[in-house]
Amino acid sequence: MATADRLDRRDGTPALSARSVSVAYGDDPVLSDLSLAVDPGEVLAVIGPSGVGKTTLLRVLSLSLRPDDGIVTVDGTDAWTADAAGRLALRRRIGLVFQEPSLFEGSVARNVSYGLRVRRSWRERIRDGLASAVGFDGPSAGSNGTAAAVREALSVVGLADATDRPASSLSGGEAQRVSFARALAYDPDVLLLDEPTSDLDPRNTAVVEDAMGEAAGRGIGVVLATHDMHQAERVADRVAVLLGGAFAEVGPTAAVFEDPDDDRTRKFISGELVW
Repeated sequence: MATADRLDRRDGTPALSARSVSVAYGDDPVLSDLSLAVDPGEVLAVIGPSGVGKTTLLRVLSLSLRPDDGIVTVDGTDAWTADAAGRLALRRRIGLVFQEPSLFEGSVARNVSYGLRVRRSWRERIRDGLASAVGFDGPSAGSNGTAAAVREALSVVGLADATDRPASSLSGGEAQRVSFARALAYDPDVLLLDEPTSDLDPRNTAVVEDAMGEAAGRGIGVVLATHDMHQAERVADRVAVLLGGAFAEVGPTAAVFEDPDDDRTRKFISGELVW
């Protein structure tokens, strides 16, 4: 979807939403009747203490975990009433960056192009297969597009000159930036980030935060799960405070941090132990 198309819908259908979602692991409830929506071009930070369920929420939003109750929609489509093919198509519109980067062997470019390669249509694969069968080894339109997307994504994270570097040579911060670029390269409608800077130094953290802003500027809805309240203040348009398996409150960043409605939010922000 083009950037202009996404941004035209800022006040329309959410890019991603969860309604009345509940998840339990055995007899232990983790999320209870939780609702959330992220708009195109918005950065929404989910904050809360470690172990409160932020990662479980991202698993639900990424369609990798079916909730026990509730509805998850992507661009207005209910993911769990869709058939398997439809759900896969919706899942491919969502990018996910984990706390720990996981890169493959080979070059940086190979890592960043991975999502593009697996998302290519069967028609493109068949076309390229036929071209190979008749001895044509020049670049296809698909491969040209892939190379351009890889360069652009790496440029966003400040690694434009690293395409040919072995992934094994990267520092931890650089590896996380490559993970971000890999998710950004296939231009998802929604980008989910699970504590993406928790192990990074200030320089790499700043680059990743700038990349979040770049993604939002393209109309991508960004959901950032973090325990770093200062980061949420810096980058988020809205903040959702996850406590006790539900949202204590959701609102504009300044309002939540400066004048929270819920006493638990006030205590959590002031550093008190709240669960």
